[in-house]
Amino acid sequence: MRMSVVDVGSNTVRLVVADADDGVPLPVHTAKWRLRLSEQVTPGGPIPEQAVEQLVHAVAEASRTATRWGAAGPLAFATAVVRGAPNRHEVLHTVRTRTGVDLCTLPGEVEAELTFLGARRWMGWRSGPLALLDIGGGSLEVAFGRGRLPDFVASLPLGAGRLTHEFFKDEDPPSPERVRALRRKVRHQLRDVAARIRWEGPRTAVATSRTFQQLGRLCGTAPGRHGPFVDRQLHRAALREAIPRLAALPAAERALLPGISAPRAAQSLAGAVVAHTAMKLTGIRSVTVCPWAIREGVLLRHIEDGPAWWAEVTRRNEEAAPPDPVPLRIATASS
Repeated sequence: MRMSVVDVGSNTVRLVVADADDGVPLPVHTAKWRLRLSEQVTPGGPIPEQAVEQLVHAVAEASRTATRWGAAGPLAFATAVVRGAPNRHEVLHTVRTRTGVDLCTLPGEVEAELTFLGARRWMGWRSGPLALLDIGGGSLEVAFGRGRLPDFVASLPLGAGRLTHEFFKDEDPPSPERVRALRRKVRHQLRDVAARIRWEGPRTAVATSRTFQQLGRLCGTAPGRHGPFVDRQLHRAALREAIPRLAALPAAERALLPGISAPRAAQSLAGAVVAHTAMKLTGIRSVTVCPWAIREGVLLRHIEDGPAWWAEVTRRNEEAAPPDPVPLRIATASS
């Protein structure tokens, strides 16, 4: 069985085509389209028509690519950048009408659950009680569990892109006062969630997302070319030392550091502050940077629970939408 998943994130649209005959999603093709939606959308603001046009084109191309690779219609979802937009229903309706792809949004708590499932399957049962941290562009997901799915999940508006826009938009590099203000906000937002993780006392902690992957590389983990099976540990102490280094540089110079890509350089500092603060408040000294995350979680849940699970997700998404949303009036995407 060949499956595909499309993930519309804050910076990119990602496609994964995977074989799942043995119950494990083994990738056969991946592709991405860099849209940088977070740069075009203010937190809580509508998605502009030009960005929707780009999104339509990317999703259509992802669907065509999946078909060329022999996969059925993709399981397509959008994360915080679309979920938080006041015109999200019109955007989803426009994508569906123009591409035939049933794009939906997932609640942050469902994102955390699915990411936890991907991490649990990657780490295995020997990891024991497991804590998860995932920093996206718009939100931070936290989860804890002893089994296949988490016992506790939380989604907080602490994404690296969102906080960069809020605290560092007009300063590059930012002043120490702005960095301290950011850290205070993260502490305040995370206080109760972190207390729950400390109380649970996880045996193992994992981190997912491109933000953590790049911070891990900055702090000395093996580069991606060494493959997914290399153990990559990100230590809180190393992250603490990296923050002043990031804070002292403008975004253009951060992009020259190991692991920091140019498109994510601006938000790397906010991501590092969130990551370090979350690890400190939860009492986590190191995390395993896990290559499996939400896309693998979606595929695994579909494999293990069947198509009815995704049908229920999309049904709930439809029920939350207003009747007959008006599609955005934008030009037809090129084929």
